[in-house]
Amino acid sequence: MVLDYLVDTWDYRSEVLHLLKDRCYKKGDFTLSSGRKTQHYVNCKSITLNGESLCKICPMILEHINPNVKAVGGLTLGADPLVTGVAMMGFALGNNKIKLASLIVRKQAKGYGTNAYIEGPKLPEGSEVTVLEDVITTGGSSIIAVERLRDAGYVVNRVVSIVDRQEDGEADDNMKEANLELISLFTLQDLIEDKVSVPLLKKPKMMVNYE
Repeated sequence: MVLDYLVDTWDYRSEVLHLLKDRCYKKGDFTLSSGRKTQHYVNCKSITLNGESLCKICPMILEHINPNVKAVGGLTLGADPLVTGVAMMGFALGNNKIKLASLIVRKQAKGYGTNAYIEGPKLPEGSEVTVLEDVITTGGSSIIAVERLRDAGYVVNRVVSIVDRQEDGEADDNMKEANLELISLFTLQDLIEDKVSVPLLKKPKMMVNYE
């Protein structure tokens, strides 16, 4: 079945990039979670935890979810709104045909009950999962989520992020080493540049095959 979402994600790209520049990007002296020093800081939570902007981000992510994917997942906290939003948006825009589960991966096991690392519905072994991330620096957080999901019996081949900081290609190298494809909606350079960079191509419709 071919589903036409009738959502113009081309227009959303410009809007989301404007929001990233206005609300998520700061220039100064910062220390990242990796311990690195930087003059460029990106925190996407001000838009991923906002209903209106999340509804514009999620269709863009859905364009990169293959038809055979059964769930989206990611490491808490950055991925939490994304995995929920993408699953809900897929169901709504896909005429109730796209049924993605949401999986939240804990940084540490619960420490009680089942001591689970993964929260969400239990899927059949071998189910394909796409990992989501808000900001990619080295890819370390995403790879932790991937390893936990793979340990649980799932297949993970792709990571989709909102922003790739492009730290000397380190994330790409780490993803390749982990047998992962990295797709990012934007790069740090997009946020730094004065103009909104939208390629001058024809507007595509978001078409996804689901059987």
